[in-house]
Amino acid sequence: MYDVLILAAEESEGGGLDLLLPAPAELYTGIVAFGIVFLVIWKFAWPAIQKLADDRQQAIAGQIQQAEDTKAEAQSLREDYRQQLAGAKAEANEIIDAARGQAESVKAELIAKAQADADSIVSKAREDAGNEKARALQEARREVANLSIDLAEKVVGQNLDRGAQQGLVDRYLADLEGA
Repeated sequence: MYDVLILAAEESEGGGLDLLLPAPAELYTGIVAFGIVFLVIWKFAWPAIQKLADDRQQAIAGQIQQAEDTKAEAQSLREDYRQQLAGAKAEANEIIDAARGQAESVKAELIAKAQADADSIVSKAREDAGNEKARALQEARREVANLSIDLAEKVVGQNLDRGAQQGLVDRYLADLEGA
């Protein structure tokens, strides 16, 4: 390959510059053709390319603006959600506190009612026990009186006045209780 270049350089008499530059007629024709193509592209294709680029730039700017608006709306919604969540938590805490208060009041009412019922039962039991004691004591008095009258009749050997003897025994028992 190098040999071909060296042979071509020896055959031309102008030197190596002729190899790089085309003939002047071809050069002028190429420049004119390039100018015509450039003018046609500049006149017809460039505005269409520029319009496409501008449209694309506007579309991208619109998408960026839409994305920023969506981002701002999302942030606003997020803040609203956070506020609602905080409000819901506060409301839940209030409901829990109210429920605790109600539970405490119901508990206090139940305890008070249970205490009143217990006091009532104890009072009734004491009253019943007192009544039973008084009845038992009355019954015991009657029995003692009857036994003492029966004993006195047997000792004396005659019938005694039961009413008078009962009064005598009752006074004696009353004197014993007072002493």
